[in-house]
Amino acid sequence: QVQLVESGGGLVQAGGSLRLSCAASGRTFNMYAMGWFRQTPGKEREFVAGISWSFKDKYYADSVKGRFTISRDNAKNTMYLQMNSLKPEDTAVYYCTAGGVSILRANPGDYWGKGTLVTVSS
Repeated sequence: QVQLVESGGGLVQAGGSLRLSCAASGRTFNMYAMGWFRQTPGKEREFVAGISWSFKDKYYADSVKGRFTISRDNAKNTMYLQMNSLKPEDTAVYYCTAGGVSILRANPGDYWGKGTLVTVSS
């Protein structure tokens, strides 16, 4: 079992930056691939970025490539999402997920946090 808690969301102006964190509990954190998804009202949850357990493989949605950076610190059981050059269309609830390598192919993981809201004003 893995429990996930996101933090770092908030209100930011377009062009600004935020860093999201996902703190995980569970002794096998470093065995899971992890990722970030986001969701806006009325839309399906969409893949943002994924990272392998060894943090060597990283994948991004086309919409965030070059602006967002995913990373993880297995010693701290924490994953991060550095978001730069934010746009109003990045506004969403951001969720972290943990699971198998299929996350890297934009598939949902087995475990989810409750989400953190990011609002980008124009």
